[in-house]
Amino acid sequence: MKLKLPPSSQNWISLIGATIAVISLFMIIFLFSVTVVLEQRAAYLGLVIYILLPAVMIVGLILIPLGMILKIRKEHKTGKIEKTIWPKIDLNNLQHRNAFFVFSIGTSVFLFLSAIGSYEAFHFTESNTFCGTLCHSVMHPEYIAYQNSPHAKVACVACHVGPGANWYVRSKLSGLYQVYATTTNIYPRPIPTPVENLRPARAVCEQCHWPQKFYAYSINYQTHYLSDKENSPWNIRLILKIGSEHPALGLMEGIHWHINPHVKVEYIATDKTREKLAWIRFTNLESGEVKIFEDENNKLDQAQLDTLEVRTMDCIDCHNRPSHLYNAPSLFVNTEMRAGSIPSDLPDIKSVTMNLCSNDYPTMDSAMVHIQKYILKYYRENYPDVFSNKRDLVDKAITGFQSVFSKNIFPEMKVRWNEYPNHIGHLEFNGCFRCHDGAHSTDQGEAIRRDCNLCHLINAQGSPGEMEETDVNVSLEFKHPVDIGEAWKESLCTDCHTGLNP
Repeated sequence: MKLKLPPSSQNWISLIGATIAVISLFMIIFLFSVTVVLEQRAAYLGLVIYILLPAVMIVGLILIPLGMILKIRKEHKTGKIEKTIWPKIDLNNLQHRNAFFVFSIGTSVFLFLSAIGSYEAFHFTESNTFCGTLCHSVMHPEYIAYQNSPHAKVACVACHVGPGANWYVRSKLSGLYQVYATTTNIYPRPIPTPVENLRPARAVCEQCHWPQKFYAYSINYQTHYLSDKENSPWNIRLILKIGSEHPALGLMEGIHWHINPHVKVEYIATDKTREKLAWIRFTNLESGEVKIFEDENNKLDQAQLDTLEVRTMDCIDCHNRPSHLYNAPSLFVNTEMRAGSIPSDLPDIKSVTMNLCSNDYPTMDSAMVHIQKYILKYYRENYPDVFSNKRDLVDKAITGFQSVFSKNIFPEMKVRWNEYPNHIGHLEFNGCFRCHDGAHSTDQGEAIRRDCNLCHLINAQGSPGEMEETDVNVSLEFKHPVDIGEAWKESLCTDCHTGLNP
């Protein structure tokens, strides 16, 4: 039996709208079935299913009543039907009754599917796939670094958005400009940090990390390889004072003292990367004691003190690259050599890889090609015996270096270790020395100490077989792997170390 509908529905605009809506609905159902049955979770497929196709379907549904209204208005003008203030719905009229039930059932189905779609769209926009791969060229470096970080199993939104609807809405609104910038290709390369208006770390990090339950001491064992022919190894073992010596003392001392709930540390940075801290205020919340430390080499005047942001120190002020860390070549090459991915018995391999990292490449593909050609040429010309008899080591070095290079340096986005300062430590970036440089002092002459033993104890150092060792709670005086006399005591590590040093 033919379904009879009101004459007003019989127009091209409504017909086109109905066709668009039906086709979009069936495409949504089909593609959704594909994702469920075949477990296809591609970012662009999710974008089509949960955002683009529903938008097209809604446009089609809007066209149906729009066409009916336009036809009724046209018939009013020609006098074919009587003009009324409100439309008439007569359920005794078969056409009206059919239209009513089509509208009611269709609306119910649409609302039900919209509820499911909205729920899936919400989860899709919160997924790591959406965050990391949708804007592939923009977020590729961050996504790769995230996948190789300690937080690889933590959802992106757990840190970038956190709990609560308020910050979810704010994040989506701020993302509108990001979508525009990506679409029009006007985004900066590299993406600047720190991210503006990021949610306070204590509202995010402390969802998992309970400050009062940090470990006490931790052992850190590192192997550095020098840039000589033998790639001479230099080992150092540190006792890191993450917390107090005894766990029962909590955060009364040690590195994490800075977030002790009984103290408050505030600072003023004079640069966007928060590398230069000119003014620091310490407040003991129990006693009320207040101390202000100023950088004697960069004192602020009253106008600057009144206008610059006073920031309260939190986790991110030290752990500023918790999930998107781009390691310096000296670190990632040392790590791969220690793991054996880059053979340490291949002569000059440390200096060769450091030279390769100092170059700028237009693309990742060009970098991979140049790395292979350079290493092959170097050993063919400088070590022909090694090239002939140990070609497998040369090939292994190429593969291992290419792999670790591609996880830390991204030419297309101009992402390198020196673009994103890492505030943990003090070797390639000032990190701890932003405050603990001996130059920040109060008016009474009390300075923030620059003392190695504040944060760690060196209880072993030296070349294999010639290690100098001591007891756990006794610190050795640092011995530089290369003899530079007392210069290391008089300058900051960053005065020499750029990330391309051993």
